Amino acid sequence: MWDGLDDSPDLLGGDQNKSRSETVDLSTDSSLVVDISDALSERDKVKFTVHTKTTLPQFQEPEFSVVRQHEEFIWLHDRYVENEEYAGIVIPPAPPRPDFDASREKLQRLGEGEGNMTKEEFTKMKQELEAEYLATFKKTVAMHEVFLQRLAAHPTLRGDVNFQVFLEYSQDLSVRGKNKKEKLGGFFKSITKSADEVLLSNQKDVDDFFEQQKTFLVEYHVKIKDAATKSDRMTKTHKNVADCYIQISSGFVQIATIENTELEKIFTRLTEALEKARKLEGRVASDEDLKISDTLRYYMRDSAAAKDLLYRRSRALADYEQANKALDKARTKNKDVALAEKNQLQAFEKFEKISDNARKELTEFKTRRIAYFRKNFVELVELELKHARAQLQLLKNCIVAMKEES
Repeated sequence: MWDGLDDSPDLLGGDQNKSRSETVDLSTDSSLVVDISDALSERDKVKFTVHTKTTLPQFQEPEFSVVRQHEEFIWLHDRYVENEEYAGIVIPPAPPRPDFDASREKLQRLGEGEGNMTKEEFTKMKQELEAEYLATFKKTVAMHEVFLQRLAAHPTLRGDVNFQVFLEYSQDLSVRGKNKKEKLGGFFKSITKSADEVLLSNQKDVDDFFEQQKTFLVEYHVKIKDAATKSDRMTKTHKNVADCYIQISSGFVQIATIENTELEKIFTRLTEALEKARKLEGRVASDEDLKISDTLRYYMRDSAAAKDLLYRRSRALADYEQANKALDKARTKNKDVALAEKNQLQAFEKFEKISDNARKELTEFKTRRIAYFRKNFVELVELELKHARAQLQLLKNCIVAMKEES
């Protein structure tokens, strides 16, 4: 009985990495270049080899590599989110947790059902599921790499000391997952933040630019989330079609092997055509997943990060307005006026700093988003045309071949 990939680590490196980082606009600055050169998948974790080349003076060597796990990427993301110095910046979204359970379950079920299908059908189904598993693994690596490259390309975020430690410290960072108490605290914190967002949602912004951005991002995030769901459904349909070709092909193979059938050669030709059609349909699904679904999922998370930036600015504006009221009250009572003026000045400076940075960040977010959606749409259309021509030629060749055999 075949047992799937549960005990077989996967190594991803070299030329297999070339298709990554296609969803974001990254700087061409070569003073800090970060990539994931290799990744090893084990049963319950993935080990990423993070490779860095740099000319920046704060690093001890011009080139080095470290091994990191997913929890350490989350730790780094949290350090940026929790640092008020970066409140006016769109923090690159944290990479999603590696999840191969679905692929492994499919592989396991296939192994359990091996006795209910032909050897040829089993082999083809196994190849399809192994390709799906590898694609999921490669996308996991891609999202972790993109996160680091976004940080390395940002003129402010790249200088963070925690980022330097993440890239350069050769030992384990000793980052652990959150315990139950911390998870519960995070849950209540998210509820508090959501409630605060509701309270601030009716806040009239003093700047038309940010008022328009708030309206746009709320609607954009909802629509792009819906588009990602529909895109996943489309990709799944193409994969289902490819699986159907396997079953139909297997049926024709069985018919073709029946003794004394006059249609043996025709069925054999048809089986060959279905196998080629299966591979083409699989390529269509993979290209749509890479060019559309992955892009939509990434910008769904990136738009959420932009919304978080607007929330932080709204909170700073509310704090500034509250400080103004406190100052007026202090002056009326002629009590603690100096302290109230200090607090009001600090709140104003914080709000102005966030606003200045946020305006630039949101403008760059729009430019990055439009450029890469256009790029990926054009590339997808070119690939779809290529596959359509290949499918048309396949059908023509199949018809000719069957006519010759008839």
